[in-house]
Amino acid sequence: MPPAGAVPPRPVRRWPSLLGFAFVFGVDRAHKYFQVDVGAWLPGDRIEITGFFDYVMVWNTGVSYGLLSGLSPLFLAALIGAVMLILVGWWWRTTSAVNRWGLALALGGGLGNLFDRFAYGAVADFFSLHIGGFYWYVFNIADIGIAAGLGLMIFDMVFPRRGTK
Repeated sequence: MPPAGAVPPRPVRRWPSLLGFAFVFGVDRAHKYFQVDVGAWLPGDRIEITGFFDYVMVWNTGVSYGLLSGLSPLFLAALIGAVMLILVGWWWRTTSAVNRWGLALALGGGLGNLFDRFAYGAVADFFSLHIGGFYWYVFNIADIGIAAGLGLMIFDMVFPRRGTK
């Protein structure tokens, strides 16, 4: 029970964060559709944009950095789906708008990559950052949504608002 005269916390609406979910998923799907299905990009197709950024087509059968690529595609998809269901439960229960937006962005990206696994058998990645001969992993728009969502969730953990759980 809040102290007398205290203003109860305003409930956090769920639907606005669904816009972030839909945006990440929609932009990721549109990008991959035009590159893979319409543009017919093949693995290894590359456009050098700058000295540190290439636009390249890579199929990733694993998760980040190709980890777990030796697992069965169906098992990996089921594992990712299970994690996403846990995140949906967290999204539903959280009272923090920042955390809810972070989860929604991550879920939109996760669904984009999960869609790839079922549609193509692997995740289509395109953006490659590098310095000289050192290359980081190749990523896509869904991965950007996942990273942005994770950043918001970390921010919310480090700087929580009072009255949120």
